[in-house]
Amino acid sequence: MSQSASSVNRFFIRPRFSIYYRKLRRFQWSSESSSDYGVLFLLAGSLTCQSENGGQRLEANQSLLLEPGSKTSAAGHNVESLLVTFAPALIIDYASRARLVSGEGSAPAFNEAVIDDDKRLVQLLTDLSEELAAEEAGKEIIIDALTEQTAVHLLRRHSKMRRSAELELSRVGLVDRRIRRAVEYMQAHLDQELPLKEIAAASYLSPYHFARLFKKLTGATPHGYLAALRTTQAKSLLAETDLSISAISVRVGYASPSHFTRAFRQATGLTPRAFRAALVRS
Repeated sequence: MSQSASSVNRFFIRPRFSIYYRKLRRFQWSSESSSDYGVLFLLAGSLTCQSENGGQRLEANQSLLLEPGSKTSAAGHNVESLLVTFAPALIIDYASRARLVSGEGSAPAFNEAVIDDDKRLVQLLTDLSEELAAEEAGKEIIIDALTEQTAVHLLRRHSKMRRSAELELSRVGLVDRRIRRAVEYMQAHLDQELPLKEIAAASYLSPYHFARLFKKLTGATPHGYLAALRTTQAKSLLAETDLSISAISVRVGYASPSHFTRAFRQATGLTPRAFRAALVRS
């Protein structure tokens, strides 16, 4: 994503949710390989979105809903947007507390992709974007509360339960049981070089059959998914620690800081240093 003198980035990172406010002349974004639920809200401008269901147009005050593993991209000019992502554990927790989950093997799924007539959702997300810019005591408390309200509202108004005997919630998100061991193996060994053969062995499959099954179930290649896990972990380390860029690059499995910087910029549109500078601190 290209930057300009008028670009504004503000990010708020928590273990169970993240918020990304961006105001850009040129906006390009993709959700490929994400294990999170999310809502992309457009405050100004327009976006052309592409997903497995075809093309869609997103206008101001409309929202695009995202599910784990969904492949969606968006592009536009002079765009002001807010992206809120929720870890599956948070969504499952609230769905359970709201008595929406019907039993083991069920998970929330959104009813539609684009929301264009929900005044309550518009208000929550507008308030959230304004709170990110506020410099007042207790802002993190307000942000936490608004994010939780947004999650519950989405579950109440825009979700249904999807049953699957193959789905389960692991420590890396909602995954298919047939590949859970491999995904958790990736998470536990992010700091190491991981050949396909080694990852496949965790699921007791040949590399060929594992790669085909993984792509079918997640929409991403194993190493594409691994890169997304590394980016997610890098974001957390940038937000929650004072570790140097070099130290973080080692922890997420890159041979050099320059290699890490290139991969991180390709995934987020920003260098690690610029991402850290855009963080809204508690």
